[in-house]
Amino acid sequence: MLKDNKVLIGKSDDKELAILLDKANRHGLITGASGSGKTITLKVMAESFSDAGVPVFLADVKGDIAGTALAGEASESLAKRIDKLKIKEFEYKSFPVCFWDIFGEYGHPIRTTLDSVGPEILSMMLGLSETQEGVLAIVYKIAQDNDWNLDDIKDLRLLLQYVGDNKNDFITKYGNITAQSVGVIQRCLLTLENQGADKFFGQPELDINDFIRTDNQGKGIINILHAVELFQSPDLYASFLLWLLTNLFNHQPEVGDLDKPRIVFFFDEAHLLFNGMPNYRLKQITQVVKLIRSRGIGLYFISQSPSDIPDEVIAQLGNRVQHTLRAYTPSEQKVVKAAADAFRTNPNFNTAQAIMELGTGEALVSFQNEKGEPEIVEKAIILPPQSKMGVIDDISRNKVINSSTLVGKYDEMVERDSAYEELDKMIKEKIKMKEAERKQKEEEKAALAKEKEAAKKQREEEKKKREEERAKKNDPVEKLKKKATNKVVNKVLDKAINKGLNTVFKNIFK
Repeated sequence: MLKDNKVLIGKSDDKELAILLDKANRHGLITGASGSGKTITLKVMAESFSDAGVPVFLADVKGDIAGTALAGEASESLAKRIDKLKIKEFEYKSFPVCFWDIFGEYGHPIRTTLDSVGPEILSMMLGLSETQEGVLAIVYKIAQDNDWNLDDIKDLRLLLQYVGDNKNDFITKYGNITAQSVGVIQRCLLTLENQGADKFFGQPELDINDFIRTDNQGKGIINILHAVELFQSPDLYASFLLWLLTNLFNHQPEVGDLDKPRIVFFFDEAHLLFNGMPNYRLKQITQVVKLIRSRGIGLYFISQSPSDIPDEVIAQLGNRVQHTLRAYTPSEQKVVKAAADAFRTNPNFNTAQAIMELGTGEALVSFQNEKGEPEIVEKAIILPPQSKMGVIDDISRNKVINSSTLVGKYDEMVERDSAYEELDKMIKEKIKMKEAERKQKEEEKAALAKEKEAAKKQREEEKKKREEERAKKNDPVEKLKKKATNKVVNKVLDKAINKGLNTVFKNIFK
């Protein structure tokens, strides 16, 4: 609950333990074993930030945070807890909530384009190796150079097919593209699509500023992502939240230190983000964590153990809540010791021992003071949430969704001309050209065959004629006729000559 402009988290005897609003963007960490009360702490923080006019984003992986939209219900156990904490101002109430769901079933749809996600985060979603990620980056670059928009999975799938079929045209300019890597990416895309991610990629694209809103009373909207189904695909869940985080970072201006954050982002089950993360990407995330606070954004990581968070990131988390940890093995005891050593020592108790003895709803806390220094660790009883803890029925959920100012903005997916349409047109045109070339070649081949046939026929006719002439020449009858004809001709010629000569002599002697 909000008290004296502070986010009141719990009490230690009569000492109130709260996060200063102007230090809330110094980030935070909530850790503890399963069932130790991390979700309660998260809810109490989210409610207080909302009362302070600070929007919140969090993921509901179990479905039990949705009750924030409804007022809490009094019970005997809660009454005893409130009495023990000596909180006189406590009241059960609801908070302004906006439900989101990338599948569009339990909240407003969240969509983005593959262009906005980029090859690095998409590689995380697909679980690609470094080599395969390199090929995916090349494909993205080819799309960018050709002004082909990558909106959804079908755009990328067709582009991969096109690049794979014509890889020799791209290798010189962009680098090596192997058919094996293209095939792996295609298979991973199919798996991602089967997980329902096809509903996540597309238009209209999420306006990240829709997370940074207040209601008409000035309370911060608590954006709750329904992640029950999404959480069944851990890689998709982690990379989706990472995309949201980088999207916030990229689209918010530098504002320096404010009186209160512009938005607080809770990253539940944070260990999923860092599992198997390569060093180069961890450096990128660490850089985002360092710089994002100057954009007025506070990050709070929730996980079972502090060891789930890399040291480079944990060093940036100034507000910490440590619920109980169980230590039955030497490795678990080392984790407890490391968690204890991260706090400023309180001389009144042994920190490591206290961590293992905490009950449900109890925690060790240390927040930053006015100077930005971590305070001495304190044992605390965490406040109960003011809203309902648990799931809500569909009627209540739909009432919240339908009363939202965002109704209709993201409901229907919109198709626009993107890479698929451009490539499909180009491929069809290419096929058409190839078909025309094939037809022309066939026609030329047929014409050539016809010419050859005609030439052959002519040669055969000429040959036949020569053979007929040769046969006629060698025919005995023809020879006799020719011989006989020759005799007659010679006789006639002789007579003509003789007659001619006689005529000449007659004229001379006349």
